[in-house]
Amino acid sequence: MDSLVTAAAVAKSYGSFMALSDVTFTIEPGITGLLGANGTGKTTLLGMMLGLHQISGGELKVLGVDPYTEGHLIRARMGYAPEHHTLPGDIRAADFVHHVAELHGLPPREAKTRASDALWLVGLGEERFRPMGTMSTGQRQRVKLAQAIAHDPAVVLLDEPTDGLDPEQRDEMLRLIRTVATSFGISVILSSHLLDEVERVCDAAVIIGEGRTLAAGSLDALRGSGADVVLELDSASEAQVVAGHLTQKGLNHQLDGRKIVVRGDDETAFDIARDVCVAAGVSIHRLSRRRLSLEDVFLERAS
Repeated sequence: MDSLVTAAAVAKSYGSFMALSDVTFTIEPGITGLLGANGTGKTTLLGMMLGLHQISGGELKVLGVDPYTEGHLIRARMGYAPEHHTLPGDIRAADFVHHVAELHGLPPREAKTRASDALWLVGLGEERFRPMGTMSTGQRQRVKLAQAIAHDPAVVLLDEPTDGLDPEQRDEMLRLIRTVATSFGISVILSSHLLDEVERVCDAAVIIGEGRTLAAGSLDALRGSGADVVLELDSASEAQVVAGHLTQKGLNHQLDGRKIVVRGDDETAFDIARDVCVAAGVSIHRLSRRRLSLEDVFLERAS
């Protein structure tokens, strides 16, 4: 399958306020996390992918077309679960999901069947005839997921799908999202401000901040090959001596007490760190390779 979304220098302004200034990325099939702090423009970006907002600059393609001018060509192939929990309280979940499936172009009978199937999938089969106003936040989040997938879209956009959930409910929601992608072949773009959530369930990530792309790519590519080295000495004074040697050799590193993190672009960093310790005559308490987390990537790119 071709790329789901491509963005090149996308900008969005509201009058004099610039919400997004330079967003560039490519999203491939699979589960991609759209990651950033609250207020960084994630929901605005999702709205532009849906064709609800016109971009102010750059180029945005979703499923190969401009979502704003040719949105009718893609909306039948997309699902969307908004962040807010405001659902019509007096409407039954089955009726709501049925209605949304019809809006996506399904015939009434098929929409009714698909709505029931989707609600069973998300664990609300026995609750599907309850008015949504009587449901908990966790149940309403599941209804939103059900209506996003009932018409069997190519891709679903989920805006903060674990908002308001307790840890157990959050784990179950992430499991459901993974099931949707792996068992039903529906790609997912998951907007979240929770780094560990994206790291647990996603194959790739787009990190935005200050109106621009901070990083984008597969999680393996973003976290690197594990070339960084964690070096722990017996004392802080020994760590300072080793840090001085690393500086002389031009190796980027961070000193924290008796621990040093040596940043490396290849496997040579490990050997150099070991050799520096030998030359300095210090005792090594621990020497290991380190794989970056998304938090490391985020903090590095945002600084």
